Amino acid sequence: MQKFKDRWEIQSNWQLIFPLIGVVSLLFSGYLIGKTILTSIEFSQIDVAYLGLISTLTLFLFSLLLYITLKLFKVLEKKWDVSYRWELIAIFIAFAITGSTAARISDPIISFLGFEKEITTGWIYWPLRIFLVFPIYQILLLIVGWLFGQFKFFWNFEKKMLSRMGLSRFMKD
Repeated sequence: MQKFKDRWEIQSNWQLIFPLIGVVSLLFSGYLIGKTILTSIEFSQIDVAYLGLISTLTLFLFSLLLYITLKLFKVLEKKWDVSYRWELIAIFIAFAITGSTAARISDPIISFLGFEKEITTGWIYWPLRIFLVFPIYQILLLIVGWLFGQFKFFWNFEKKMLSRMGLSRFMKD
């Protein structure tokens, strides 16, 4: 266990929650992707072989996602200014939660405004939804980043992103 803590630069036991959440999230993502794949090929969920196939597919996808994530960590560790390696996990989790939440929140809001997906042309619906998701995402990113103890990183990330878009006047310190 100490070797693991040293590798991820974990000083306190409470910081172990981030690798745990990360592994569980990758495992769950592997399961959801595997289930979607098996559903798309119309594999019967009642069949006994389904349990073995979904387990194997989940573990394969988990391994693949873990491999990709660890490669991303190596690249981003140099690019992002973080003090400890475990913070990368917290940042990835915050990005995942924020993206999912912003997408979930935007649908009811856009429906409330009267733009139902079924009755609005895609040329209006999708640009409007993206336009609506953008500010929701920015606000949520700061809130979730703060909850994960990474407010400074996400505040700098927001300022950098908005300045690249020519909107830096909205981000005064």
